[in-house]
Amino acid sequence: MTDDVSPVGSLPVGKRIKWYRERAGMSRPVLAGLVGKSAEWLKAVESLRLQTPRLSMLLRIAQALELDDLADLTGDGHAVPVTVYAGHRHGALSAVQSALTEYRVSVTPEPVSVPHLAERLRMAWLVRHSSADHRTQLGTLLPGLISDAQNAVRALRGDERREARRVLSGVYQLADFYVAYQPSPELVWMVADRALTEAQEADDPYAIAGGAWAMVQALRDAGRWDEAVSLAADAQRQLLPHLDGAPVDWRGMVGALDAEIAYVHARRGRHGEAWAHWEAADRVARGLGADYRHTQTSFSQSVMKAHAVTLGVELRRAGEARRATEALDPLMIPSLARRSRHLIEVARVHALADDQAAVLATLDRAQRVASETISYNGFARDMLVELSKRPPAGERAAVRDLCRRVGLTA
Repeated sequence: MTDDVSPVGSLPVGKRIKWYRERAGMSRPVLAGLVGKSAEWLKAVESLRLQTPRLSMLLRIAQALELDDLADLTGDGHAVPVTVYAGHRHGALSAVQSALTEYRVSVTPEPVSVPHLAERLRMAWLVRHSSADHRTQLGTLLPGLISDAQNAVRALRGDERREARRVLSGVYQLADFYVAYQPSPELVWMVADRALTEAQEADDPYAIAGGAWAMVQALRDAGRWDEAVSLAADAQRQLLPHLDGAPVDWRGMVGALDAEIAYVHARRGRHGEAWAHWEAADRVARGLGADYRHTQTSFSQSVMKAHAVTLGVELRRAGEARRATEALDPLMIPSLARRSRHLIEVARVHALADDQAAVLATLDRAQRVASETISYNGFARDMLVELSKRPPAGERAAVRDLCRRVGLTA
């Protein structure tokens, strides 16, 4: 879209957001809620009292306003399809969304047994970690799993209902991995909120911590850092009195929450606090042994080394990030999805050093490990856009081929 045909002319970004919001008939609180911000924050953006939001937030706003072209908000005169940065909707997203938003009060005569539901959930987690096309696999499993678990909660009573709520919370925690990084940010908040709510209804400290873990990530990515840290710390406090005699995963969740707190502090640029919480989490991982891996969070010794790479990148400490990269062989991460994500973080390290050839090689490896991780990762797509603009010498065809495999088309 160019300014000579644009109804917003040369308006600044904040005013453009307001114009498109009002055109859509959307109130300020509704749009703010869809992008995980307050109405006061959005008002400050629209009135130009705050600086232009970062690209990731502009993308969320464009998606919420159902804009196809990011230039509608940026006004730079050059078409920038939202899908370049956001990726396309996964083929099963509509089916998963329908299962999540099918509101009814009736129940089937014979609800699925809770132990059977728990076993289906356990197998779905295994599929998630072992499949290169993990989104496609989860997209097949989740609609039925969501519907059956919801129905069990409606149909059962007493202790059985409490157990069903615990399983349903776990189903929502799994769904969080499917809906993440897709062009439906409202679903991320929905599944995180429901995971936490069902766990609280089950009165299970471990399930509550798992729901909190998912919500912490949503809060972090929305820039609600204090809330994210507070929630993670609160979830830890609920677990600590029960650790003696509890299953080993309870300690794993304590460590995973510390790792998330470290990530939040790194995102906001607090070096000392980030590494202090990383060290606390790493101590837990070492205490659990080299063979331990937490199913939901992938928390383990190897993933703590991967977190060190991410902290270095987020803190813009290239030396720290490079040393952390050298300390971990990606093959030590059993989960294909998590291994691919780690390789994307390694590519970010190379991007800090402006080593475009290494960025390309690492992203290519990430795509071959788990194609459906990189296709929906915003950092990876940003790096691919940059590679398309500045390909390494003699590698233009390779860049084009990788973009095609990822599904990135300008």
